[in-house]
Amino acid sequence: MSSEFEQKLEKYAEVLLKVGINLQPGQRLLIGGPSLESDGAPLDSAPLVRMIVKKAYQMGARFVEVVWGDEQLRLMRFKDAPKDSIEEYPKWRIDARYDISKAADANILFDSPNPDLMRSIETELLSKFQKSFYQQMKRVYDLLKGNVFNWVGAPVPNDGWADKLFPNVPNEKRKHKLWEAIFEICRVNEEDPISAWEKHNYTLAKRCNFLNKKQYTALKLTAPGTDLTVGMPKNHIWEGGATTALNGITFTGNIPTEEVYTMPHKDKVEGVVCTTKPIYYGGRTIENCYLKFSKGRIIEATAEKEEEFLLETLEIDEGARQLGEIALVPHSSPISQIGLLFYSMLIDENASNHIGLGEAYRDTLLNGETLTDEEFMAAGGNNSLVHLDFMIGSEEMDVDGILDDETIEPLMRKGEWAFEV
Repeated sequence: MSSEFEQKLEKYAEVLLKVGINLQPGQRLLIGGPSLESDGAPLDSAPLVRMIVKKAYQMGARFVEVVWGDEQLRLMRFKDAPKDSIEEYPKWRIDARYDISKAADANILFDSPNPDLMRSIETELLSKFQKSFYQQMKRVYDLLKGNVFNWVGAPVPNDGWADKLFPNVPNEKRKHKLWEAIFEICRVNEEDPISAWEKHNYTLAKRCNFLNKKQYTALKLTAPGTDLTVGMPKNHIWEGGATTALNGITFTGNIPTEEVYTMPHKDKVEGVVCTTKPIYYGGRTIENCYLKFSKGRIIEATAEKEEEFLLETLEIDEGARQLGEIALVPHSSPISQIGLLFYSMLIDENASNHIGLGEAYRDTLLNGETLTDEEFMAAGGNNSLVHLDFMIGSEEMDVDGILDDETIEPLMRKGEWAFEV
């Protein structure tokens, strides 16, 4: 590694520790752990992980542990393991995330997709694994959606990902080019990345404050192929950038992030919407989706690519066909302007307005963390094992807010904010 690259990697580690999880003295830290896409921290992340571990101890961490994962081992399992074993998952990996989460300690997860890795695996097998995994991880996700602890998800390159994004770049330079893109969108290239993040989070917070005071009863989204009205529940809360967990620690759960988001009313979504970017999810890339909503539920869904996988995902549980999130992102966001499709939900959702099918975040409703599932649903919240984001924004999208007295106010015009903060 060059000295310049090492300096940037060190800055990235500091961003994840000081802005992402905001690690506090005495906290334990788990790096990695199971997710739908990975069994743990990718092997490619080892240089970064070592930097994080060293800095974490210097910041006063009580204990740091790493759960590793290898994408090739997961591929071997899908190819060669007995098909009737695919719903099994090692309990110890789940226990690691559960124990750290329940104790309100910190967790760093890495997003390192390899978009073509699972291309040869049968859709039915991936769908079966997906449903079983979500069911087994529910106790972890309940703590996550309850905003119990501080955590961050952040990207780390791998060879397959770099090959997919930069096929015209010499092979030996592809991963470095992906690293440079990540450093740029994560504000690592700024002279003082921590200050840059503080300024960015402050701006996002001002947007949220504006929207929270308005308490719109609905949002209207219009663009070519999209005419969607999203009803909003009473006492919904817009979030963006940094948030404060129940353990009292303010953290930034996604690095990078450009969105402000909240929960819609699960039963009050009407109209049609078309996606503007492919969606990489669960080892598949879903393209050119059309969704039709009536009384909050998807009653028609098509896709030009991976439609079968989309439809099977919508059948995982009752809440998978309803919305749990609406997020606004200006078309001029750095991730949009970089001009890449990253095949990463973590990154791509921050290039575009998007809707999230499935699980709603409890902290986007006043006192939502204290409600039972039944109370949360009665207030308009959606419960599901799934949370799948669909990018629907573009430079052609307008968004209006509808007040209780039916006054209509512009929020976005041609993909850009229509109000100042």
